[in-house]
Amino acid sequence: MFNIGPWELILILVVALIVVGPGKLPEVAKSLGKATREFKKATTGIKKEFDEAIKSVDEPAAPPKAESQPSIVAGQTAPSETEAEEGSK
Repeated sequence: MFNIGPWELILILVVALIVVGPGKLPEVAKSLGKATREFKKATTGIKKEFDEAIKSVDEPAAPPKAESQPSIVAGQTAPSETEAEEGSK
């Protein structure tokens, strides 16, 4: 994520210790940890919603089911519309 080496990290900690002081440093670190955790949680939630939206757009709609039609056996012809109407009466 960040390209921070060990010497840069030590320098940051020393500056933080000088600026904040030894008494408040644990409090500041705790609140910084909470803020980082909340930020990760929020970005994970947004990423999840975004992925679901993309997935729903990418998925094609299911084709409508065809009405059942009579099967045609070899050697027979399909019934005409009038024959089908007479048979259903």
